[in-house]
Amino acid sequence: MKKELGTFLLLVLLCALVPVVEKLLGQESRFLSVTNLQNMARLIGMYGIFSIGLGLVIITGGIDLSVGSVFALLGVVMSMMLTEWGWPSALAVLATIGLATGLGALHGLLITKVRVQPFIVTLCGLLFYRGLARFVSSDETKGFGAAAGFETLRNVATGSLFGIPTPFVLLVIISVIMWVVLHRSVYGRYLFAVGRNETAARYSGINSQKMVASAYIVLGVLVGIAGIVFAFYTNSISPSSHGNSFELYGIAAAVLGGCSLRGGEGSIIGILIGAALLQVLQNLVNLLGIPSSLNFAVLGAVILAGVIADQIFQRRPARVKPA
Repeated sequence: MKKELGTFLLLVLLCALVPVVEKLLGQESRFLSVTNLQNMARLIGMYGIFSIGLGLVIITGGIDLSVGSVFALLGVVMSMMLTEWGWPSALAVLATIGLATGLGALHGLLITKVRVQPFIVTLCGLLFYRGLARFVSSDETKGFGAAAGFETLRNVATGSLFGIPTPFVLLVIISVIMWVVLHRSVYGRYLFAVGRNETAARYSGINSQKMVASAYIVLGVLVGIAGIVFAFYTNSISPSSHGNSFELYGIAAAVLGGCSLRGGEGSIIGILIGAALLQVLQNLVNLLGIPSSLNFAVLGAVILAGVIADQIFQRRPARVKPA
C-alpha cells in the first residue's frame, strides 16, 4: 500500500505543479481545461484497460512483450472485417476479442505446458504478430473511413457519456470487476499465492498452471477490448507502427502502481494510478514544449525508478516488535 500511496502523491503533486509551471512560463493554462482533461481521461481509459491485464500477468511472475504487435494485428483484421468483408459490427467485435483471447490462451499454453519462458514466448509473439499484420494487410495502412454501416460502434468506441469519454467509463467498469476478482475472491488469493511461490502454491493444492494460463487469457480479453477502442481512436492502422511499445506503457503503469516484477504483489488501484501518472507525464511533455523525442527517455526512467523502489522495499528488514 505504501507504493500506491507514494505514486498517488506524486500524481497529485504533478497535477498541482503543471498549471504553476505554465503560469511561470507565461503560457495560457491548458492543463485544467475541459478539453485537455477529457483527452487525458480518454487516454487513461485506453491505456488503463490493457495495463490491468498486464498487471495480472506480472503478479503471476510473468511478462508479455507482444501486446503492441497484437494491437496492430487486431486493428488490421477488424478494419478488414468491417470495411472489406462486410461483417456485422457485433460479429466483428466478438471475433476481435476472440482472436485476442485465443492468442492469450496460446501464450498460457506454451508457458505452462511446454514450459517456455514467458519472455521468449511473448518476444516471439512480438515479432510474429507484427509480421502477420503486415502480411495480412499487404503492408498497407487500413482504416474505417466514414464508418458507413457501423457508425454506432464507432460512436461507442470514441464518444462520451455525460461528457465522460467512453473509454474511461469502460475502464471504471472493468476496474470494479477486476478489483472484486483480484482482491475479494478465491481466484485472486490463488493468483497472488502462485506469484509469491509457485512451488508452495502447487503443494497447497492450487493448480498453478491453470492460474498462470488464466492470467494470460484475461490479458487477451482486455487487449481485445482496448484494441477495438484504439483502432477507432486512430482511425488509421499502419501494420508496421500501430501499437508500437504499448507493452512498455502497460508494464510501466503496473510497476509504478506497485506490481513487483518478481510476482506476488500488486493492486488494481495501483495500476490505475500508474496509468494515470504516465499520461499526466506525457501531457506535461506536450504542454511544456519538451521535445517529444524524450518520451521514451521519460518512460525508461520511470520503469527504472519503479524497479529500484521495488528493490529498496524488498531489502528493507522487517521490524521485530519487542517481547
